[in-house]
Amino acid sequence: MKTRITSAAIAIALAATAPALYARDHSAMDSEGGANQSPTGSMSGKLLENDHMAMTPVRQVAPGDVERGNEILRVMREKLSKYRDSDAAVGDGYDPFMPAIPQDVFHFSSREITTAEYLGDFALTRPGSLLYKKKTFGGYELIGAMYSAPPNATPEQLDKLIPLSLSQWHAHTNICLPQGVTLQDAMNGVMPMRPDIHSTGSAARGGVRARFGYLADRRFGFTGTIAREDDCGAANGSFHQQIFGWMVHVYPFSGDDFRVAFGREVP
Repeated sequence: MKTRITSAAIAIALAATAPALYARDHSAMDSEGGANQSPTGSMSGKLLENDHMAMTPVRQVAPGDVERGNEILRVMREKLSKYRDSDAAVGDGYDPFMPAIPQDVFHFSSREITTAEYLGDFALTRPGSLLYKKKTFGGYELIGAMYSAPPNATPEQLDKLIPLSLSQWHAHTNICLPQGVTLQDAMNGVMPMRPDIHSTGSAARGGVRARFGYLADRRFGFTGTIAREDDCGAANGSFHQQIFGWMVHVYPFSGDDFRVAFGREVP
C-alpha cells in the first residue's frame, strides 16, 4: 500500500530538518516530580488530546475499513518482522532517539524515510519510525511502527492512509521554545543548555536539569505550561502552532484486536 500526498511547501520547510525521532505521556520524572517534556516524553505513554496535542476525531466504521485494518496489520507483520533485531534496524538507517532517557517506548527513526513521509510518500513497508520497548535484561523488543504525514494533510487524506475509524492521528501543537533554541533543535531532539541551569541550585539538582537541557524549565516544550502565543512572547520564546507532521502509532504484534493494535496506548 503506497499513497502520495504532494506538498512543495513541506519540502521547503521540513526536508532539511526532518527528525531522526519521535518519541511521544510522561515517562521520565525529574527530582522535583516534573515530567520529561521532550517529544520523547510526551509520546511514550497514552496519547491524550490537550493544548499541546491535536488528535483526529474518531469516525464511524466505513465499508471496507475492517478489511483495510486487517491488511495493514498483515503487511506490517510480514515486512517489519526483520526488525525484531534492533541491530538490523540500525543497519537500515533507523537511529534510536534519545536512548539515554527512560521511555515507555523507544523510537528508532530514519531521517530519510521521515522526510519522504513529510513530502507525502507513504508506504506501510517503510515506516519513518520503529517502536521498541526495552527488555528487562537488555536489548529491545519490537512492538510497532510510527507513520507520519505532512502537517497540512486533511482528515480525508489521513483516512486514506490509516482509517480514522480505527486509529487517531496526532500532532504536536502550540509549542513555545525558549530563546536560543531553534525549531531545528526541537525537531532533532537537541536540548542545548541554558547558561543559568548550572548557576543555581545544588549539584544534584543541576545534574538533573543538565540531563534535560532547556526542557527543565516547565514553561517550555511539548508539555510546557505555555500554550498561547502571547504568553510565549512574554517569556521571550518563539511560538510554533505545530511541530512535526501528523503521526500515528500502530502495534501489529499485539494481536488482532483493533482497539489495541490501533490504540492510543502502548500495549
